[in-house]
Amino acid sequence: MLFKLSILYYLVEIKLSKWLYIHSISFRRNWIIKKLIQHCFTSLFYKPFIQNKSSFEAFPIINKAIFMANFDAINTVNIKLEEALAVAIKSEESRDFSPTINSITLGLSSGTSGNRGVFLASEKERAYWVALVLDRVLGFSFKKRSIAFFLRANSNLYDSVKSKLLAFHFFDLLNSIDVHIERLNALQPDILVAQPSMLFELANAIAANKLDIKPTKVISVAEVLTPEDKAYLSNIFKQTIHQVYQCTEGFLASSCEYGTLHFNEDFLIIEKKYIDREQSRFHPIITDLRRRSQPIIRYELNDIIQEKTNCPCGSNFLAIEAIEGRSDDILVFKNTENQEVKIFPDFFRRAIILADNSISDYALIQTKPNHLMLYIKSQHKKSFQLACESIQDLLKKNNIFEVEISQTNHNHTLRGQKLRRIKNDVRKTN
Repeated sequence: MLFKLSILYYLVEIKLSKWLYIHSISFRRNWIIKKLIQHCFTSLFYKPFIQNKSSFEAFPIINKAIFMANFDAINTVNIKLEEALAVAIKSEESRDFSPTINSITLGLSSGTSGNRGVFLASEKERAYWVALVLDRVLGFSFKKRSIAFFLRANSNLYDSVKSKLLAFHFFDLLNSIDVHIERLNALQPDILVAQPSMLFELANAIAANKLDIKPTKVISVAEVLTPEDKAYLSNIFKQTIHQVYQCTEGFLASSCEYGTLHFNEDFLIIEKKYIDREQSRFHPIITDLRRRSQPIIRYELNDIIQEKTNCPCGSNFLAIEAIEGRSDDILVFKNTENQEVKIFPDFFRRAIILADNSISDYALIQTKPNHLMLYIKSQHKKSFQLACESIQDLLKKNNIFEVEISQTNHNHTLRGQKLRRIKNDVRKTN
């Protein structure tokens, strides 16, 4: 009962914080340091900055490696990384995600960028997360709704969404697509939440008359949703595909009624680290003013973000044109002058999909500085050659020659892993 009252309290607080952000940004900036002090005074990592009354800009910019290396000192609930990893890994292996440490929920990131991350969430933070999900993702309704949620790993955090009005159903990504289709046909969910790769499989099942569901809302999570996939899914499900941008570091963004992702700037500080000369792409450096058990302060993500201007919804929150992937997946080559040339994933995505309209799925993996592996799914045999020519044209425009492209018959993504269509694997093979 207390947990549900907390959710109602936070729903009101979320509405108020959004109003304050829109109407009084200067007021919000004035209490940023106060919030940081409240959140961090028991964190051994941040205690020196609090004691020195450091400005916000004096706090260090950290990344995942620094965050995990200082896990014990950063968190404020006296949980050691070794015990957190042991509990989280055991939960994944047993597929029982209920265990906690001192009422603190634990979870693992998928680890697609290297080291796996561990997140912590107290009961209050779980209640706040549920309130956010109700406010910005699911929408509040007095009508009882069922949610089919596809996850690599379940969590107490997600189970917290359950109520008399919301029936939450966990679909394990490690199960076969046939099992999922059978369950979905029986469940007939009102809301469908899944990764684009899974949504794509489900959409294909609908097109083949194997799956007959009509959810009122479809939400894409965890992976990059490309424009072409979004268009295909919208056509099959006959609705706008909504998105949630969430990772180990927090609930970062959700989509408006037009399907555009907006950062939750009423409780996040978003700094931009531009990574191209045109300043059109940046890494977000995030500070979460709500996280207490595991403070997130000036944490640099290596996601590649394109900013969107003038969203029709009129929101003051920073809009996202596209999440291209991670900087690890920028492909790197040597040009004819032996200079290093970096090409962003989105350029290869465009080159492939524009090569032939019949291409329905693809993956491009760089295995060596001068070698690419290309997977193409298409009704036409010529599609692979057309895609190769388009990629080579892109390389030539950047003065890059003598790159070999080999064909592969699969996308090199195992079930349960995140789909990354453009991938740099040179580091792994060297």
